[in-house]
Amino acid sequence: MGVAYQPQAIETEPGYGQLLSVLMRRRNWLLGTFTGTLAIAAIVTLVLPSTYRSHMQLLVEPNYQGKRNQAEQEPSFADSNVEVDYSTQLTLMRSSQLLERAVNSLQADYPDLEVADLQENLLLFQVEDAKIKTKVFQVVYEDNDQEKTQKVLQAIQQVYQNYNREQQQQRLAKGLAFVDDQLPQVQQQVTQSEANLERFRKQQNLIDPELQSKAIIDALGIVQDEQRKNHAELRDASARYAELQTQLAKTPAQARVSNQLSQSERYQNLLNEIQKTELALTQTRTRYTDASPIVQRLLQRRADQEALLKQEAERVLERVPPALKGRLQKEGQLGDTEQALTTQLVEARVAVQALKARQQSLAQSEQRLKAQQKQFPRLLAEYGRLQPKVQVDRQTLEQLLKARQELALEIARGGFDWQVVEEPKSGILVGPSWKKNLALGVFGGLILGCFAAFAREAFDDAVHTSDELKKQVSLPLLGITPAVPITAQKSNSLLPEAAPVIQWQPFREAMDLIYKNLQLLNPDFPLRSLVITSALAGEGKSTLALGLAMSAGRLHQRVLLIDADLRRPSLHKQLNLPNERGLSTLLASDAPIEDGDDVPISATYNNISILTAGPTPTDPAKLLSSRRMGELMTAFEQTYDLVLLDAPPVLGIVDTILAASFCGGVLLVGRIGQVTRTELNQATTMLSKLNVIGVIANGASDSVMTYSSYEKRGSKLAVP
Repeated sequence: MGVAYQPQAIETEPGYGQLLSVLMRRRNWLLGTFTGTLAIAAIVTLVLPSTYRSHMQLLVEPNYQGKRNQAEQEPSFADSNVEVDYSTQLTLMRSSQLLERAVNSLQADYPDLEVADLQENLLLFQVEDAKIKTKVFQVVYEDNDQEKTQKVLQAIQQVYQNYNREQQQQRLAKGLAFVDDQLPQVQQQVTQSEANLERFRKQQNLIDPELQSKAIIDALGIVQDEQRKNHAELRDASARYAELQTQLAKTPAQARVSNQLSQSERYQNLLNEIQKTELALTQTRTRYTDASPIVQRLLQRRADQEALLKQEAERVLERVPPALKGRLQKEGQLGDTEQALTTQLVEARVAVQALKARQQSLAQSEQRLKAQQKQFPRLLAEYGRLQPKVQVDRQTLEQLLKARQELALEIARGGFDWQVVEEPKSGILVGPSWKKNLALGVFGGLILGCFAAFAREAFDDAVHTSDELKKQVSLPLLGITPAVPITAQKSNSLLPEAAPVIQWQPFREAMDLIYKNLQLLNPDFPLRSLVITSALAGEGKSTLALGLAMSAGRLHQRVLLIDADLRRPSLHKQLNLPNERGLSTLLASDAPIEDGDDVPISATYNNISILTAGPTPTDPAKLLSSRRMGELMTAFEQTYDLVLLDAPPVLGIVDTILAASFCGGVLLVGRIGQVTRTELNQATTMLSKLNVIGVIANGASDSVMTYSSYEKRGSKLAVP
């Protein structure tokens, strides 16, 4: 068995050749739509009345000239629309209020003229130069009367200029009145705001509360940092103090006493003398009793020395604690390590007390700074209200004084009329244009015609060319068979019904090429069995199976052609063969297959053996999926060079898939102009687990044309 065919992504992007073929195939739709559109364009051109167009241009300058260079730096108190807003200006110029003035001035010549007529036929826009909008407005008017277009624009020109002068006078007068009204109030506000700020500074004894508040915040941050550091040091010192207490197993008071006694040189000397006396007493008692005068003298000496030791301890300690009266010798006799630890314990206690005192001092400083800080939000708020108000009032006053000066200069200069760049002229004919309308008709007809052709094609799901078939299924195109003409010659042979097609030369050549392509697919391991099927019935698979068998037989191959359509067999009808026994009886039999004697071969012709379908069984799927089917195919492949199965269509029944599972490959047949893309996709999906080796485009008209041109060229070359 071969490798199963895996569906691939189908290329759906149409090429130029495919688009052209669609247009050629739907040329009637294209030509009909194109002709109709062109006729409509011609009729519309004949019916439409003549249209004339006139235009003029106006240079629109700002009303407030001195403000143009300062519009971006300072606000205006004279006019909120000092700088021209061209979009708003265009809207005002199109307004019915202005256009009504023009209509009133034209009532004597055109009593039927209305504002709606002007709005419909009047066009205003801002002229652009190199994609930069200029200050020039163009006014265009169209009408069926040539003289009327010029008169209307002249009236509109006069209306616009009068409107501009009126607006200038109103704006400048309103601006100056506004400034004169605001100046006294602003001057009073400046004086009041400055006095309030000065009084605030004197009352609070502050120059700049923001800087002073920042200084307090910085100082508070420093104190808080010191508190964190002191807290960490206190924690470390307390831990060290507790550790030293644990090592010495003494209270701080005991450690201090032991340290003072250990540092007293006289006290240490007395301890040494007492130790010497005790040593002598111990040695003497080894020879004498306690009643001996020598022992008594030594005891008296030790008592005197202990009295001196007590006096020295009282001198060093000023007061001997009662708990130490019996342990003076032991407390004073410290080693170097104990003495060092005792010193460290005393120092650690002093350090802890110092850090605690510093912590209290820092806490007091923090409270004092926080108390000062609480007062500053109110002071800053008051200062933040007074200081900006002084600045704003001063700026407002300066701007008002400057605006008043500029307005006075503008009033002294006089008005600024909009300059007429181009005067209105008599209207020129602009329509209807035969050239333009016919060009639009041609262009629109082509577009609509192509749309109609492609729309018709979109509703047609059939595959019309071999290239479409190849792109649709993503399978190797093993060959193209020509469309059979009605005039195909008939001949007397073994194949009465199929003879006109089989014996037709272009069909035979196509089948020979297909068979050769099958051999070249895998020359080292040629296919021994092949299922020929199609998506639906009527696509010519049976005829192709006969033709393929004929081509293989002519090449000296032993071929077995089997009619595997057990539901609707047709091979015996095409060949006029008996069908009492066939594949169905062979599958239903349990007789062992040892040689070809038990195989009901209906006919043999030119190395071709034909096995018909046999009587229609009750359950064809059960027979085709049985073990017997696999044994038959194995035996046939050992006996014949090629076994061809004419299987039923793929869609709707499972017979083809069952039969193909015992064969080496599957060959799919698609009739051009009949099979649809949907049917091909469904068929290839159902066969995806099998070894689909390729597809054959059946009934392609371009194949006949190619063969015919080859024959004609050969005949011309043969002429002497």
